Amino acid sequence: MTCRTTPLLPLLCLALAACGKPPDLVVYVSLDQVFSEEVIRDFEQETGLHVRAEYDTEASKTVGLVRRLIEERESPRCDVFWNNEVAQTVRLAELGLLSPYDSPSAADIPERFRDPQRRWTGFAARARCLIVNTDLVPPEQTPRGMDDLFDPRWKGRCGIARPLTGTTLTHAVALYDVLGEERAEAFWSRIAAGQSDETPQVNVVGSNGQLMRLVASGTLAFGFTDTDDFNVALEKGAPVKRVFPDQEGEDPLGTLLIPTTVAVLKGAPHRPAAERFVDWILSKEIERRLAFSRSAQIPVRDDVPRPEGVVLPAKLMDVSYVSIGMQMEARTKHLTELFLRAR
Repeated sequence: MTCRTTPLLPLLCLALAACGKPPDLVVYVSLDQVFSEEVIRDFEQETGLHVRAEYDTEASKTVGLVRRLIEERESPRCDVFWNNEVAQTVRLAELGLLSPYDSPSAADIPERFRDPQRRWTGFAARARCLIVNTDLVPPEQTPRGMDDLFDPRWKGRCGIARPLTGTTLTHAVALYDVLGEERAEAFWSRIAAGQSDETPQVNVVGSNGQLMRLVASGTLAFGFTDTDDFNVALEKGAPVKRVFPDQEGEDPLGTLLIPTTVAVLKGAPHRPAAERFVDWILSKEIERRLAFSRSAQIPVRDDVPRPEGVVLPAKLMDVSYVSIGMQMEARTKHLTELFLRAR
């Protein structure tokens, strides 16, 4: 194509050239596109690097991209994986797909959120929470924890996402790790078995976002979701409140905190650009931005500014992210059989 010197054609030629330009960096992103895309575009603007970002869908959250990374292990296309949770990232590390990188931007991130071998780093967390419709639930009946799902008064009026993808899967595996095999299996089996009832005690839905919308609309009274989904409902003016679960009693279980994670792929085609992106995204400024964004993600560093409502639960669930990541593959298979058999 030959460009003539008219006011519009040079711009058109530049646009066409940019479309064919190979990327300087490829990032797979399972954090919701509505929250992450602007951050990536700002990185491009600041650095001049051309990023190709590939996003996961809500229905296959995290699992779809993890499957792709495993399939591509012999010929990596991706440089950086920005995951919306941690357990699947640990799984990739244990499979040998991630490369150590000790980013200087992560020097002040607490060790509990960093891989000992520096194959991944956690930041900008979300918490599992109960979203409660205040028009349907009187204050004195506010649910306080996971066992309230089985309160007869809420039969057919509460819910949780199917624990096969995303943070609900991480939540499921964490309960096996913290509660032990017997208690966790009883909890998930009871929910799964009820799906064959005409009116299940606990409604199992496709995603955290769907659960949030059902509670916000009044279709359900309450259910488990993540703090980012709760914040979206709150900003839209829905009659909802957030409850951090399992905070009460002599030895409360605590609330599960799930950091987002970032990692460089082993054999990354654009290693210098990958490290530059990791340094940039792990900065305090980006964690601050994510805290003030609609996703309301919780900084893991105490000195990062945040809005008043973006807080850590008083009691965190005592989990080993490495342990739940190492269990992920086997637990996923078992939970898939459990919940698909119950349909």
